[in-house]
Order: sequence, then structure tokens, then C-alpha cells
Amino acid sequence: MRTVLIVLDSLGIGALPDAKDFGDADANTLKRISKSPCFHTPHLLKMGLGNIQGVDYLSKEKEPSAAYCRLMERSRGKDTTVGHWELAGLISIKPLPTFPNGFPKELLEAFTKETGYEILCNLPYSGTQVIADYGEEHLASGKLIVYTSADSVFQIAAHEEKIPLEELYEICRKARAMLQGDWGVGRVIARPFIGSAGHFTRTANRRDFSLAPCGKTLLDALQEKGIPTVGVGKISDIFAGRGIQDSYPTHGNEEGMEMALKLAKEQENGLIFINLVDFDMLYGHRQDIDGYAKALSAFDAFLPKLMEQLREGDRLLITADHGCDPGDESTDHTREYIPLLLYGEEPRDYGTRATFADIGQTIAAWYGASLSEGESIC
Repeated sequence: MRTVLIVLDSLGIGALPDAKDFGDADANTLKRISKSPCFHTPHLLKMGLGNIQGVDYLSKEKEPSAAYCRLMERSRGKDTTVGHWELAGLISIKPLPTFPNGFPKELLEAFTKETGYEILCNLPYSGTQVIADYGEEHLASGKLIVYTSADSVFQIAAHEEKIPLEELYEICRKARAMLQGDWGVGRVIARPFIGSAGHFTRTANRRDFSLAPCGKTLLDALQEKGIPTVGVGKISDIFAGRGIQDSYPTHGNEEGMEMALKLAKEQENGLIFINLVDFDMLYGHRQDIDGYAKALSAFDAFLPKLMEQLREGDRLLITADHGCDPGDESTDHTREYIPLLLYGEEPRDYGTRATFADIGQTIAAWYGASLSEGESIC
């Protein structure tokens, strides 16, 4: 039996009850993009996307082809790391540290001592704006652009012609080793860019270096049972490589969908865990409503090809990890419910679930494993 779990990175479907505590009271990523003329998702609607509780702005399917529900986040966060960990059964009650005023002096001094590089910026910043504002100085001085966001991240931007990719990745590895304990951000992110002053653009060579999960995840549970686990996109990075048997990094949605199709044809058993990052990275953070809608429409058009490769007993799960409303006042992630469409089980409305971890527990149960958090959905 194969389980294909696809995370549409940041496709939230409405503000959680505590969203106001995160500054996201009116967030609704899916609703926002559904108003775009570029939004066209007949296959997702057929599965039951518009039938999910709270999704009262899309058409409802009389005979949906999948089971469906929405899920709440129990972890104290709204980022990729805690979202994926909770999907995999690990709840983070203590928030990962954030640095709204920049990183402390002693941390940056230790970073410079360890890597040999001085830094620029050290503020929360938009990833595209930070290279526009500091890129020229970086090229002239050789200093690294270090910045953060509302998330628990330590981001390092460098021009690919100034700092070769492998050197940038090694700098990030050194930073990751340092950033533990009170400094233990969820992710250290390499943010390479190219171009010249006034025309700097980020490349697809981003890499995430995550904190190791602090407890047992679905991936660990499956490996203990001898079940193959395959990560596509940044899945291996998010789990610091733990519990992943085979990893296939990708450079965007198109490559991720191609790999999903290849694995659906070739993989004989186990979990195929896929992250499609463009929704978040290229459209949510950049406040591009039409771009987000086009990307979801492209995924929808791809779905029939993937479903044709499913065999009897296989399951396909489509979900998200947080929101990133492209039409709100912020470029940050948003605290939202996430959807779940579950194809391969009897179509049914499973309402609103108390935690993302129900997804991990459901998959674990299919393979005779169990996790400490969450309840099996079906």
C-alpha cells in the first residue's frame, strides 16, 4: 500500500480561533485567492474542497470523491517546521524562539567567530526587499545578509557569484550547529540570489537546515515498522533527515509534481511525503494573489495524472501546514485552519479536527503503528 501525502505549503482555509493572538484575525488564504480570475480548481472541488466546514465561498459537490475535513493547529506557531512536525504527530507547545528586534550581539559575535563572516542587516525583513536594500553592500564588502521574520528563522542571503553555493550551505550548517537551546530557531535558511544592483533576484537554490524534531514522528514510527519513507522537496530538510529513507530535493512545484508522478509509478510501498513550496515562497510571501491562484490551478490540472497512477488500496492526502494570506497587510505566515482531502477512503465529512496530528495518527494506523498525539480520522 502506498500513501501519498502532499502538503500545499501555506494553503490555509481561514483564521483559527486564536489567530488574533498572532495578528491574523482576518486571514484566509484560500478565500483570498478564490476571488482571482485565475482560480480554476474543478478536481479539488470534486474531491470536496468546497464542502469543508467554513469554506462557504466555493461551490459544494453533491457527491464528493474524497473524505474531507479541516484541522486546527495545537502547536504554538504558524511556520513550516512546527506545521509539518504536527502533521507528523509531534506537537510543539513551547513556541520556537523568534527575534523581532534582530539577533542578540553575542549570537552574532559567535557566528562571525565560527564562520569568519561579518553580517549586514540583522532585522526582520522581506526576503526580496532585503537583497534590494543590502545586496550592493554585500557585493562590495563580502559581508553576509542575515535577517529574520515573524517565524523562528535565521536567514542568510548571499550572491551566488560572491559566495559559492556549497560555501553558503556550509556556513548554514555551522550556524545550525550553534543555534540550539535558547537560540534554537526552527530553521536556518540559505537564501542565494543573483543579478546586479536594482535587479537582484532570489534563485531556486534555497536550502533549509531545520532543528531536529524533539520527539517521535510519523516518519520514525514507520521506519521502526520497516515501512519505506520517501521525502520530496524540503521534507528531509524539515525533519533534519530523520526518518527519511530516500530524499528527492526539488526546485519548485513543477519539479515536485513530476517527482510525485514518477514515484507513484515506481514506488511499491510506503509513504511518499511531498512539499510543494512555491505557493508559500513565490506567491504567499510576495503578496501575489493571481500567482497563487494560477499555481493552485496548475496543481489541480495535474491531479488527474497522479490519480491515474494510484492502485487499489492506495491513499492520497492533500493538506497544508499553515497559511500565508497573499492579500493581507503582512508578508508573514498566517495562523489558519488547514484542509484535508483524503482520496481512497469512503467520502465523508469529518468536520473540524482538534489537531494536525490526526493526519499522522491516521497514516500510522494504516501501517500498524501509533503515535502519542492525535486521533485516527477513519
